[in-house]
Amino acid sequence: MIAIPARLPDYSRDCRPVLKWAGGKGQLLAQIEQKLPLKLKMGAIKRYIEPFVGGGAVFFDIHNNYAIQEAFLFDINPELVILYNVIKRDVEDLIVELSKIQTEYKHTDDTKAYYYARRDEYNEFDKNIDANVYKHDFVRRAALTIFLNRTCFNGLFRVNSKNKFNVPMGKYTNPRILDEENLRNVSEALQIATIIQADFGVTPDYVKADTFIYYDPPYRPIRETSSFNSYAVGDFDDEEQKRLKTVFDACNQMGALQMLSNSDPTNYIDDPFFDDLYKDYKINRILAKRLINSKADGRDAIRELLVINY
Repeated sequence: MIAIPARLPDYSRDCRPVLKWAGGKGQLLAQIEQKLPLKLKMGAIKRYIEPFVGGGAVFFDIHNNYAIQEAFLFDINPELVILYNVIKRDVEDLIVELSKIQTEYKHTDDTKAYYYARRDEYNEFDKNIDANVYKHDFVRRAALTIFLNRTCFNGLFRVNSKNKFNVPMGKYTNPRILDEENLRNVSEALQIATIIQADFGVTPDYVKADTFIYYDPPYRPIRETSSFNSYAVGDFDDEEQKRLKTVFDACNQMGALQMLSNSDPTNYIDDPFFDDLYKDYKINRILAKRLINSKADGRDAIRELLVINY
C-alpha cells in the first residue's frame, strides 16, 4: 500500500475565498478532496488549471494543502479577472481603498443610498474592456466588486442583458468589507497563478505533463424554473455543456487528470443527460445543499455530480 503523506498546511498563511459566490464549493471541499487524484496528494502534480474559477474555493484549498507550483485560472467574467489580478499585483492599494469604503459605509446615515450609489458607479465602468491588459485604475473597480459582494442580497453576482450588475442590497447589520489578513494571504497564493479572461475552450493549450484540471461550469438547471447561468451575459446551454465535454476529451487524450462538477438532472426526473455525455468516465454522486434558494423547501440536500477520468 502506498502511504499518502499527511497534509501539513501552514495555517497562519491559509487563504480562503474573497467573495461569497453562488455555487461556490466551500461546503463540498471535504467530498471533493476524497476524490482528488493520488498523484496530487503525493506531490507529483505541479500544474493546476481551473477554467471557471468563480470564487476559487477549490484552488485556494489545493494551494493551502498541496505542492502545486503553477496555476492557470480562467473566467469569462472580467470583474473576477480584474479582482484577482489586483489582489495579486496591488493588494496593499486595494486594502487602502477597501478601508476607505468600509469607513464611509459604517459612518453614513443612509447605507441603502450609499450601496446604490456605489452600484451605479460600478455600472459605469467599461464592460467591454480587455481585462487581460492590467491597469492600476482597476484597484477601485476591484474594491467595489468586494464591497457589493459583501453587501448585496445573498452575495449574488448577477447582471442584466446590458451587463449591468443588478442585485439589490442585502440585509446585513455589520458586513465585513475588509479582511486584510486574508487578502494578503490570497495575494501570496496568487503569485503562482496566471489569471486570464478566457473561454474554457483554451484549456488544452495549457496542459502539459503532471496537470490537474478542475471544472466548475455553470450548472445545468435541474428544474425549469432554476438557472445558475447569470453570472455573466450569455447562456450556458446544453450545446455549451457538450462543447465542454469535447474539451474534457481533448485534455484526457493529453494525459491531464480531471474532475468536473455539475448538477444531477436525475434528482427530479429521469434525465440521464450527464450519464450519457460522460459515460466513458467515472461519475460520482455526492450530496450538496443548495443555499441560494430563497424558499426553505428549495434548500434541501440534493445530489450533484463529480466526473473524473482517473
